[in-house]
Amino acid sequence: MSVPDTPRGPGPAPATANAPEGPAMIEEHRVTDWWSTAVSRIRPGEILLRGYPVEQLIGRITFAEQIWLMLRGELPTPVQGRLLEAALVAAVDHGPQAPSIAAARMAATCGVGLNSAVATGAGLLGDVHGGAGQQCMEVLEGIIGGEDAAAVVAGFRDRRAYVPGFGHRFHPRDPRRDPLLALVREAVAEGEVPGRALAAGLALEAALAEGRTRPVPMNIDGATAIIYAELGFPAELGRGLFVLSRSVGILAHAWEEQEGGARIKGPLPRPLLAGYRGTPARDLAPRD
Repeated sequence: MSVPDTPRGPGPAPATANAPEGPAMIEEHRVTDWWSTAVSRIRPGEILLRGYPVEQLIGRITFAEQIWLMLRGELPTPVQGRLLEAALVAAVDHGPQAPSIAAARMAATCGVGLNSAVATGAGLLGDVHGGAGQQCMEVLEGIIGGEDAAAVVAGFRDRRAYVPGFGHRFHPRDPRRDPLLALVREAVAEGEVPGRALAAGLALEAALAEGRTRPVPMNIDGATAIIYAELGFPAELGRGLFVLSRSVGILAHAWEEQEGGARIKGPLPRPLLAGYRGTPARDLAPRD
């Protein structure tokens, strides 16, 4: 079957039953393959997700397993699914002081829809706020590939840069680190993951602690970077999974703020005004 490759003008459609195929006609598959995908197939009465009928997935797999299936094409093992779910659960929220959540809450008070408030928050998850997990995965890849952890740390110190995935502004020791790494150790012991990213992360942590009275422990970005790397996700997908996780917290905060009924809630309480450090008040000189 062929279809026209240019829109028809006004008037009745030409008879094409016996017309020879010419330059104005193209094969149907060239049109339908324009958005060809291996992710899903949609037909009347049918939804296939990576080949599985959706009605067979509903109620039988977890959301984390569904995420894995959509991204990887196959279902995870139980241990892989548990690791992915743990990482997603651990990163959902870090309070309204996080810029992405604060922005979503402010947006919710401005009368925009919930979808716009969530998009406002998620849109702030970039290299500085939200990108440390991906950046840590890239560092781990280098160490797995043969780079020395101590040399990597020295390089960051020479540039006066933070090692992504380590240290925290609020927590002396991130409470999410230990349970996540414990799950990774279990998966390594069961032969479900290779353990190379875990070894690289712990080597980085030890190198950061060398010569310091206070260690610089791994944070949530480092712990989830290890999980995503152990599970075989590329670094950019590691950031995507973090955004997916944090969007849950953004949604919860935006909904709470919307339900509170406040209007146009800015970053400072109303009795307070932003500090000013510009030119003192002055009068405009008269003009002739």
